[in-house]
Amino acid sequence: MSTAHSQRAHSVTIWTLVSLIIGSTVGSGIFALPQNIASVASPGAMLIGWAIAGVGMLSIAFVFQILARRKPHLDSGVYSYVRAGLGDFIGFTSGWGYWLGSVMAQVGYATLFFGTLGHYLPFFDQDNPWVMALTVSVLTWGIFFALTRGVKQAALMNLVTTIAKLVPILAFIVLIAFIGFSWDKFTLDFWGENSGISLSDQIQGIMLFTVWVFIGIEGASVYSKQARSRQDVGRATVIGFLSVLGLLVAVSTLSYGVLTREELAALPDNSMGAVLEAAVGPWGGALISIGLCLSVLGAYISWQMLCAEPIVMMAADGLLPKRLAAKNEAGAPWMAQLVSTSVVQFFVILFFANETSYNAMVQLATIMYLLPYIFSALYLVLLAVRGKGLTHPHAGELFDDSGPAISSSDNRRHLAIGIVGFIYSMWLIYAADPVYVLFGALAVLPGLIPYLWTRIANKEKVFNTFEWVIVGLVIVGAIAAVVGLANGSLVLE
Repeated sequence: MSTAHSQRAHSVTIWTLVSLIIGSTVGSGIFALPQNIASVASPGAMLIGWAIAGVGMLSIAFVFQILARRKPHLDSGVYSYVRAGLGDFIGFTSGWGYWLGSVMAQVGYATLFFGTLGHYLPFFDQDNPWVMALTVSVLTWGIFFALTRGVKQAALMNLVTTIAKLVPILAFIVLIAFIGFSWDKFTLDFWGENSGISLSDQIQGIMLFTVWVFIGIEGASVYSKQARSRQDVGRATVIGFLSVLGLLVAVSTLSYGVLTREELAALPDNSMGAVLEAAVGPWGGALISIGLCLSVLGAYISWQMLCAEPIVMMAADGLLPKRLAAKNEAGAPWMAQLVSTSVVQFFVILFFANETSYNAMVQLATIMYLLPYIFSALYLVLLAVRGKGLTHPHAGELFDDSGPAISSSDNRRHLAIGIVGFIYSMWLIYAADPVYVLFGALAVLPGLIPYLWTRIANKEKVFNTFEWVIVGLVIVGAIAAVVGLANGSLVLE
């Protein structure tokens, strides 16, 4: 490799890394945050919840950064770490979960987008759910046909959407801090005693919302190979993470100083716009709404394009039928995009027919995103303890367990980070409403069909002992979800 090429390959600066982390993490969730948090927590519980989320999500970010350093040859997305460390089926389950989370997030994005438009154009308001469903469907298939022609999201759109979401967020923080914030209102029922809900239950209630707004923090590891130095990746992760955490905490905290918790909980999905409108007038709400619409529309296009990636990767790795990785003459993975778009359409009908709220979509999607978080953290623990994961007997032919030399002090630090990340991720599952966990199991179950088909066709061993345990848990959860649906005891509200 030439010196010039090596310099180009390691040309990403620390501040570029920071901007990439912020840009990939700050999305639609922050615009709905005031209502999301207030619906379950008081100001005091909110601050404690963010402290827990800060430590937990930073550990998750470092899990992926460390794995990128220890296993630089694994470059098939976050699911590749799980597959390498815990076998084909657990890797598939993580990839499937990440894909489904992205699909469900698409419907959530669209709901937030058209719900915001409905504030100004009654045609799209909540009283016309099937109008929204039809419009979302047209938008989704329109983007699909554009993507199959090889249309990529332009750099200009990335720039516009990044500015569109950061400018109104910063304006919100400055205007509320200097004009609209009331300390008396913020401290009113600070610990939520009047709500009759215990402090621990309030903290538990906000956990999935805090994860949702951090989705994408794992993306920092993708750029580690291009960084000028490994130290820059670690510094950028901390700086970028703290910057995002600062924005989230500021938006959450300042909102409680404008409206009471009860008033915040009753706001529409674009609650940040409603809070600023209450503080400075209609123009404030319009400013946030414009930023939200541009940001969410950009995210919708980006994520619909990225939705196909897990399918393509798993098909290329032999975990799904190879034909799903097929590309057309324009170089677009049209089959994976068709499957993803069709499933988005299914969830549009399912969610709108049941009048599922944005909050429910967010929490269900977050449960699916947690799968690769949990298993990646477990893989790091296994690497630190035994130097390798738990894989199929033939996996040594596919994965190289070697990597850069790790000092004993670094290994102890990696173990501590992996343990914190694993405990935090498992606690999130515990903290979640059981409804979302059971529906998550039900959503994973259909993936067994193409997986088993592919394993049998390739004459591969289907499951090992550890995988049979996971399959059993998924089936039990799915049965419980079906029974709950049948008797009406489980409902996505």
